[in-house]
Amino acid sequence: MPSFKYVILAVFGLLLLSCGSNAKQKKSDFSILTNTEKGNISIDNTLELTLKNKKNHTIDSVTYTLDGERIDKSTALSHFKLGKHTIEATVYFNNEKQITTAPITLLNNEPPRIYNYKIINEYPHDISSYTQGIEFFNGYLYESTGQYKESKLRKLDYKTGEVIKNIDLADSYFGEGLTILHDKIYQLTWREGTGFVYDVKTFDKLSSFKYGNSKEGWGLCNNDSTIYKSDGTENIWLLDPETLIEQGYIQVYTNKGKIVGINEMEWIDGKIYANRYQKDGVAIINPKNGAVIGVIDFSPLKRKVTQHDKLDVLNGIAYNPETKTIFVTGKRWDKLFEVELIEN
Repeated sequence: MPSFKYVILAVFGLLLLSCGSNAKQKKSDFSILTNTEKGNISIDNTLELTLKNKKNHTIDSVTYTLDGERIDKSTALSHFKLGKHTIEATVYFNNEKQITTAPITLLNNEPPRIYNYKIINEYPHDISSYTQGIEFFNGYLYESTGQYKESKLRKLDYKTGEVIKNIDLADSYFGEGLTILHDKIYQLTWREGTGFVYDVKTFDKLSSFKYGNSKEGWGLCNNDSTIYKSDGTENIWLLDPETLIEQGYIQVYTNKGKIVGINEMEWIDGKIYANRYQKDGVAIINPKNGAVIGVIDFSPLKRKVTQHDKLDVLNGIAYNPETKTIFVTGKRWDKLFEVELIEN
């Protein structure tokens, strides 16, 4: 038989649960009206805000913020990042304070430019490699491949396809994208929530790191001071290269809406070039605000490689600073293409 003390505690706990389940959050007496169209607005517009006072309170003051930044009732949007955000109004009245919010989506102000390409060279590529990321360093091509029990990290002679150095990942890891910074290779895994850091010369594993709010690992690139990480959504995460902690993210959007499936990435002339998974194309992204400023349709390339049962999508983009050209390949493709972009 339970003691009297435990019976009292149990009853008290039930009362707390009962009170909590019946409690309703007080609705705000105010709401935010905007000049958006179904919540969407282009960054070349001026955001206009109006506060709807449902109970005609005498208002002392109102402050507005957009993702924590103080804004006015009339605010230019050109310096904000694209994507989904939250407007917050803090209303002071009758010695009270209420906070109300409204969602908003910022779109780019112009459509992406369309680029074509010219093939300059074709090189051999291992047809068994499930390519997840490629990058040039000191004239050699480094490649990360995927699939459980098949994932690898490689150093290649890109002209011949010769494997100069190779290590296999443990069978429990599905390799993803890679990037090279300060003589270190950074390699992602897919759903294991873990990335690896290697010495670029020896391939010795130096350390590992865990992901933060990004749940999966897809692609990596860097601009010498920041590492950019994709996770298969519209988000590209900014990582501190020393701690590898996520410091924020950009959302990839056009003038119409978000672009998901951001995969393998490469930093080229101040822009992020990103494969879109299963789209056989590349988006050119402004890293400052996430705007897609250009698109490249590489789908014809898939017909130029050996056709076989395990042939998969375009994936793998690298910039060779020595030739100043772009290289692309795909999962289980037997060719690596060197291309030159042409704006239509």
